[in-house]
Amino acid sequence: MDKLEYKGTWNEVKGRLKKSYGSLTDDDLTYAEGQEDQMLGRIQKKLGKTRDEVVQMIRSL
Repeated sequence: MDKLEYKGTWNEVKGRLKKSYGSLTDDDLTYAEGQEDQMLGRIQKKLGKTRDEVVQMIRSL
């Protein structure tokens, strides 16, 4: 998997994710450079999806 490259637009993506998946919180979607795996893991756990499903979901936004 390529690294997620949403540095400049992450706030927009985060807003869309929270709108689509109301169970996600700001803490779940906290993005820190170099810690993509932790963030993806939190989203995975919360939504019950695989890592690939989460990455596809984010990229589709």
